[in-house]
Amino acid sequence: MIEAMILTAAYLIDRVVGDPRSLPHPVVIIGWWISRLERVIRGVFKREEHLKMAGLLFPLLIVTGSYAVVWLIVWAAARVHPVLAWLVSAWLISTTIATKGLADAGLQIAGPLTKGDLSEARRSLSMVVGRDTEHLDESEICRGAVETVAENIVDAIVSPLIYAAIGGAPLAMAYRAANTLDSMVGYKNAKYANLGWASARFDDVLNYIPARLTALLLVVASLLQRLDWRQCWKIIRRDAHLHPSPNSGLPEAAVAGALGVQLGGLNFYQGVPSDRARMGDARRPLHAGDIRSTVRLMYAVSLLCLVACLAIVSLLR
Repeated sequence: MIEAMILTAAYLIDRVVGDPRSLPHPVVIIGWWISRLERVIRGVFKREEHLKMAGLLFPLLIVTGSYAVVWLIVWAAARVHPVLAWLVSAWLISTTIATKGLADAGLQIAGPLTKGDLSEARRSLSMVVGRDTEHLDESEICRGAVETVAENIVDAIVSPLIYAAIGGAPLAMAYRAANTLDSMVGYKNAKYANLGWASARFDDVLNYIPARLTALLLVVASLLQRLDWRQCWKIIRRDAHLHPSPNSGLPEAAVAGALGVQLGGLNFYQGVPSDRARMGDARRPLHAGDIRSTVRLMYAVSLLCLVACLAIVSLLR
């Protein structure tokens, strides 16, 4: 019962409060340690071929360290009073979830688009994507926003909720540390191809089951919101495997099918073209309403996932 209350409280804290800028965020601290460890590793291992094995230190030290620190914090709080430990756990779990933040990011792009302010919409999109945004038209801005919200349903909501249900705040924070590692060093470029491979693969493993659960929840959410749930399921089966990531293609394909649009296509990164596989059928151009529809789908999935995680907590007890 207590675990279920903590998980529910964490979800509600994130939905209502999000991540206040006035409070220190654990991900910022984790990011600082990742940067520090990278400098140490590069200072010790001078040869590029040695960096591949050294890359194992990232998940080993950062993920296990995050778990241990949060476990100690909760343990120390429990020594003061059990209620304090519950409150601390709820707040820490809430920092691993980003339902409000993800919705706000999407709506901050949709708002200017509705008013015809493409310049502001491009600026807002540039805050959440790595692709070049300076010359994107309305449809391409919408595609970037929809893809971002859809893809992040897994690592910003479903995965942290699942790991919190299984192992409380320590395991949720360990997951967030792994995901932060992937976002900072898990690139397939010349700088991180060797150093970041372990972090990227570890993140793929941790998200493997949550991504597939997310796809199923998106089908259910599409049905509940009277979207095309049959097409949602069809596009998942037909196109999800085309994405270069073993996990990201599932929510993107699901959203593309539910909305009746096509995601993927040509992106530019610092002027360098990158052609991503197309998912879904291009029945019509994307518009600002598709961003709002994706946010509503995200909210529905978050609630469905919370219910599923409460069931997991009950079974584990």
